[in-house]
Amino acid sequence: MAIQRMDNVGIVVEDLDAAIAFFVELGMELEGRAEVEGLFADQCTGLDGVRCDIAMVRTRTVTAGSSWRSTAAPR
Repeated sequence: MAIQRMDNVGIVVEDLDAAIAFFVELGMELEGRAEVEGLFADQCTGLDGVRCDIAMVRTRTVTAGSSWRSTAAPR
């Protein structure tokens, strides 16, 4: 059974590549990856002065459903 819907979920993971592989195996598609830092990253993680490597994944059938996974590390 494929994932039907997922709304903007953020999960901190130790291994971003493994997390991407896991969600792709569940039937999701990788939309892209980026590195973010500053106020946005601080607010999303609840930590100060972090840099996050993020990956956006989405379900294949729901265009509005997307999520991101991040790893956070102090600068």
